[in-house]
Amino acid sequence: MSTFDALIVNKQDEQFSVEVQKLTFEDLPEGEVLIQVKYSGINYKDSLATIPNGNIVKTYPFVPGIDLAGVVVSSEDPRFKEGDEVIATSYEIGVTHFGGYSQFARIPSKWVVPLPEGITLREAMIFGTAGFTAALSVQRLEDNGISPDKGKVLVTGATGGVGSIAVALLAKLGYEVEASTGKQSEQDYLKELGASSIVSREEVFDGKIRALGKQKWVAAVDPVGGEPLAALLSQIQYGGSVAVSGLTAGTNVPTTVFPFILRGVNLLGIDSVYCDMESRLKVWKRIADISKSLNLEQFVQQEVTLQQLPEVLPTLLKAQARGRILVKL
Repeated sequence: MSTFDALIVNKQDEQFSVEVQKLTFEDLPEGEVLIQVKYSGINYKDSLATIPNGNIVKTYPFVPGIDLAGVVVSSEDPRFKEGDEVIATSYEIGVTHFGGYSQFARIPSKWVVPLPEGITLREAMIFGTAGFTAALSVQRLEDNGISPDKGKVLVTGATGGVGSIAVALLAKLGYEVEASTGKQSEQDYLKELGASSIVSREEVFDGKIRALGKQKWVAAVDPVGGEPLAALLSQIQYGGSVAVSGLTAGTNVPTTVFPFILRGVNLLGIDSVYCDMESRLKVWKRIADISKSLNLEQFVQQEVTLQQLPEVLPTLLKAQARGRILVKL
């Protein structure tokens, strides 16, 4: 195969395009591991990468896609050999380094994770960066003393990729999970995932941010950020924690010091991009172990082809997505 398909975003002056084009292996960036990509996924960052002012892509033309799973074609690193099944997410993939929306990808070996035993390539991309972020959030909460006997855990943005997988993981681990969403039509979906109850966005943030509110939850997984996070912090129980990984509600968090100095609340930043490899391997193994007890198909909103991506990618920016959208290459 001398050429292969890839989704290319390009920006020249006022012209912006998102279309499938042919690439050669010489077009791929440097890296020790050449991978035939089998699956990718769509994340919020991927959707931002395919609009003119998304502030994700640094140079054009570019191949987006921060997730990929596939089979090693060749490797200059002895840790990986032809035929190995691998995962590559995060780092600079899909941001400054050509990503997963391509039939082939060349990736630095230090960014590559061997596919853990007990999970398929497709299942790994049902999780993807969103699922990895959810699992890392749960891990950090537990490292900070949260356990099922301590009280209720809230998940905000619960119908999104991070939120929906966090609900299912927490429920499977024995936590009583309250799911917050603005989509009342998705209550049945969230209960199927394991949520014990559903709370509206307004119950978390009613437009007012109080220095201290009623203590409702021992912990929270929050991919939302912004003012809702400030309101949430004031409602966390003494000694509780919030794992924050997103900014869909904005970057400004106008809180006070009171939740931290009067209730000992912990605000845990979750970075799935430059997370160290030791933690990355540990979390992926835990994902593989727990995946056996989950109905992973309930997370899949749809599975699309490379050619369908230009039409489907904007849905995440319009809050039209639920769970995960897979890309089969």
